[in-house]
Amino acid sequence: MLPSVPVPPRPLQDYLEIVGEAAVEELRAAARALSGARILNLNSTAFGGGVAELLVTHVGLLNELGLDAHWQVINGRSEFFTVTKFAHAGLQGAEVPWTEDMIRVYEEQCEENADELGGEYDFVIVHDPQPAGILPVIEERGRRKGHWVWRCHLDLSESFQPIWTYLAGHVAHYDAAVFTMQEFEPAGLDGPRIFIIPPSIDPLSSKNQWMDAETVYETIHRYGVQWNRPIVTQVSRFDPAKDPLGVIDAYRLAKREVPDLQLVLIGSMAHDDPEGWHYLEVTERHRSDDPDIFLLSNVQGVGNLEVNAFQRDSTVVLQKSLREGFGLTVSEALWKGTPVIGGNVGGIRLQIEDGEDGFLVESPEQCADRMLRLLGDPDELARMGRRGHEIVRERFLTFRELRDILEMLAALA
Repeated sequence: MLPSVPVPPRPLQDYLEIVGEAAVEELRAAARALSGARILNLNSTAFGGGVAELLVTHVGLLNELGLDAHWQVINGRSEFFTVTKFAHAGLQGAEVPWTEDMIRVYEEQCEENADELGGEYDFVIVHDPQPAGILPVIEERGRRKGHWVWRCHLDLSESFQPIWTYLAGHVAHYDAAVFTMQEFEPAGLDGPRIFIIPPSIDPLSSKNQWMDAETVYETIHRYGVQWNRPIVTQVSRFDPAKDPLGVIDAYRLAKREVPDLQLVLIGSMAHDDPEGWHYLEVTERHRSDDPDIFLLSNVQGVGNLEVNAFQRDSTVVLQKSLREGFGLTVSEALWKGTPVIGGNVGGIRLQIEDGEDGFLVESPEQCADRMLRLLGDPDELARMGRRGHEIVRERFLTFRELRDILEMLAALA
């Protein structure tokens, strides 16, 4: 059996004050059409990424709504995750190696995971490329039951064609494919029905719940960051696509005019991201022993509560990605009333209205310019913070996304 991830139920009434009674009733109504259905979510890691964060909330709420929801995680040797990391980069546009040996490693691991997949389900939702190849194996062995959905959290608009052509052969077996934006849907995908469902944040998770000022101060002080000096923070994997080196370059440009500026880069080191350790070292070298640049991760005990504190106390939050499927950290910071400067790419454009709740930028120079503008204008900071909170309340909270998912499943049924 594949490892199961235990998830406690999440009481609906806890959300009433935030989302309102109408949103709770809409979600209950969407769930009634699927009452008792068995739903499995399948992905590659139980922690360390946006998908895992989404599933903690989704599975807990689905069970509270009267469905029978489960979450399993695939197994994988290090060489498998190295291959899927190459696939991940290629699907987002990088020209990377893609060989017969890599395909063999991927398919052998998918076969092993298919053998270990336990239980019978009405719906199976498979997340991203790592487990996508399991369904063809299940079919080949005559074990397919229920409806299968492939949910892609990546930007496939400019995928490296050899990798997408290969993966599309697997995705064609699915009943539905889900993308964050219409623009992410790749050309030539035949077979599955297409649904567009942007991700969301859980306002009551430990990363997003209210935190008092004293706790914020004690938390950031523990890591040597000074609360009474301006802070800019980026929370993301140490990955070239997240551009931590460009963030450091932008910080250095801004620091010429704001000498007491501090930069905090927070990453989560996940077991399905072997390249992350290498790129953390690359980022450390680029940091050049600057005492005002802090590189933090779960290795130093930085988890959801710590991220919450840094996003709240930062003057500005950055998400200067070069490619981005969505970027949950943007909505997380906006929910806390902190403006965000983000790369003008992918799902970040869904969340940032340029000049309203933050800025969209395309270079370290632009990023530094927008940082200086916000650091020098408290009134604009406050206005953007208020607008960002409302945008997230309207569009990017859990109940909206979960309702979209339930309506999709009902349509498939």
